[in-house]
Amino acid sequence: MAAASFLSRFSMIWAFVITLALLAGFTLAGDPFVSCVFEITYITASPLGVPQQVIAVNGKFPGPVITATTNYNVDVSVFNRLDEPLLLAWNGIEMRRNSWQDGVLGTNCPIPPQWNFTYSFQVKDQIGSFFYFPSLHFQRASGGFGPIVINNRDLIPIPFSKPDGDISFMIGDWYTHNHTALRSVLDSGEELGMPDGVLINGKGPYKYNTTVPDGIQYETVNVDPGKTYRIRVHNVGVSTSLNFRIQNHKLLLVETEGRYTSQTNFTDFDIHVGQSYSFLVTMDQNASSDYYIVASARFVNETEWQRVTGVGILHYSNSKGHASGPLPLPATDVSHPWQNTSASGARPNPQGSYHYGQINITDTYILRSMPPTKINGSLRSTLNGVSFLNPSTPMTLADKHRLKGVYKLDFPSRPVDSKPPRLGSSIINATYKGFIQVIFQNNDTKLQTFHIDGYSFYVVAMDFGNWTEDRKGSYNNWDAISRSTIEVYPGAWTAVLISLDNVGVWNIRAENLDRWYLGQETYMRIINPEENGKTDMGQPQNALYCGALRSMQKEQLRSSAISILNGQLNLILTFMMLLFASVTTFC
Repeated sequence: MAAASFLSRFSMIWAFVITLALLAGFTLAGDPFVSCVFEITYITASPLGVPQQVIAVNGKFPGPVITATTNYNVDVSVFNRLDEPLLLAWNGIEMRRNSWQDGVLGTNCPIPPQWNFTYSFQVKDQIGSFFYFPSLHFQRASGGFGPIVINNRDLIPIPFSKPDGDISFMIGDWYTHNHTALRSVLDSGEELGMPDGVLINGKGPYKYNTTVPDGIQYETVNVDPGKTYRIRVHNVGVSTSLNFRIQNHKLLLVETEGRYTSQTNFTDFDIHVGQSYSFLVTMDQNASSDYYIVASARFVNETEWQRVTGVGILHYSNSKGHASGPLPLPATDVSHPWQNTSASGARPNPQGSYHYGQINITDTYILRSMPPTKINGSLRSTLNGVSFLNPSTPMTLADKHRLKGVYKLDFPSRPVDSKPPRLGSSIINATYKGFIQVIFQNNDTKLQTFHIDGYSFYVVAMDFGNWTEDRKGSYNNWDAISRSTIEVYPGAWTAVLISLDNVGVWNIRAENLDRWYLGQETYMRIINPEENGKTDMGQPQNALYCGALRSMQKEQLRSSAISILNGQLNLILTFMMLLFASVTTFC
């Protein structure tokens, strides 16, 4: 048996064994679950015509879709075949009471090269469009991402007719240098500069004019006339906001990051880094030719950035010719940019809601971002004057083993102008069941998006200038959309309201990879005092150890040291598939 085939088969079987152990300890009897095996490797690809190293999942770039149903348990067994540590994060998945599985450095030890770790979590009460990605070392700039689709159970209605098909788009700016080279640029104190292109599902642009080189593979989506498709779009790029549009087709907005919206038609839509949206698109054109799918840079000098436009093709089954002519232009007014991206929430909301505008606010956090600055000779980004340093021992692990001095609960709730910017492992000591407002104040020169793990929040206001207390009178207190990732324009602020009902340690970060890499993040630590300090579901049996606790880590079995006959492997695999067939879906 070839070595690659052996490793692949062993990986699957080992993942099932781990899954069985996890199910015995962590899931309720009879709960359905989805089981995935992800082998993370480098491959060579040429999405913009230049051969480069990208990160693949099971040999695919982007990675395969994880499909589950609300309340299902999900097991993802990750084999790290990279030459550096790895963590996978789950953008928008709330991980109820389970920050151990969150996949960021403040809560998880990295998976060392050639090691395996199985994530096990429940997609509790969530429906919609999400994505996974590698959260360490700028790796998302080289790939490793893929979509997550969580479907509704039959007893939970959705506020639109069932579409005829489901299509995911992973869009994002792209550099022809890999993530290690991009890290080096930032480490040298320089900005990354204009990207080399925009990819749609890991592919470069269709040759819509002579500026596009020959031989580039582009994305083609095949559709049937008269049918309606659910189009899920995720911006997984480095730092560029993108305008998404399909020539001559309307985008009916229906969902963002697991929450239904008031249904509104758009000709084009701005999708910022880290954000996910769903649209219903009806194939109602005459198919005289194919149609352009476009993702172009937004809130930059768009004339200079035309060369980085991503272009795919929408192909009707009865199409009469190839797409040609100029690309469609965005129609959205950039002078009022938040009119489409802060859409109202649907009422009634099938996933439940409450009168958030009638709840007393218990605390306020103003998180101010500034342009990168030098701290101890290195270029760093800050929130409230603090550039975050992840401790060598994750905070969840430190709490479990009662380690002191790993982090400090002294993150300032307001910007601090009286002290110079500093490095620190400073986090927010949040109050369980508090109802807080967070003001993202962007005094940087670039548009940024911010994300909060473990939570969705109500987006109640945006405006230019500096936030002041009297601005609360302008809040949308009746039908604001609830989501987990929100844009903040340069020289502007965005206000969100959050109910702190999910215990754990949760990351707050800039989704722009350059700012995140340079330290623009912190965490909220939320403990239920009635549980004697227990933060969530408890440490999983397969937790990795690092930092001050690295001596507790046992060596993992290496696949090269395992010698099992091919027939025995097949027997084990068949047995386990039969065992789980009634309750398991495999990726």
